[in-house]
Amino acid sequence: MTNKADEALSYEQARDELIEVVRRLEAGGTTLEESLALWERGEELAKVCRRWLEGARARLDAALAEEEEGGEGAGE
Repeated sequence: MTNKADEALSYEQARDELIEVVRRLEAGGTTLEESLALWERGEELAKVCRRWLEGARARLDAALAEEEEGGEGAGE
């Protein structure tokens, strides 16, 4: 479950940390426990990024719907 500190991360902060986690996992050289901890952290960061992207999508959809509603009667 995402903690309060993760919820305060910006999309860019979460993405950058996720990139670092993936880099460390791909580089290898970590113990199984370290790898599992990194994997779990990566999953949490991915959730943060997903929430930001879903929020952005919802805002875009709302703006587009508002624009369509406003534009329907303009030419009639």
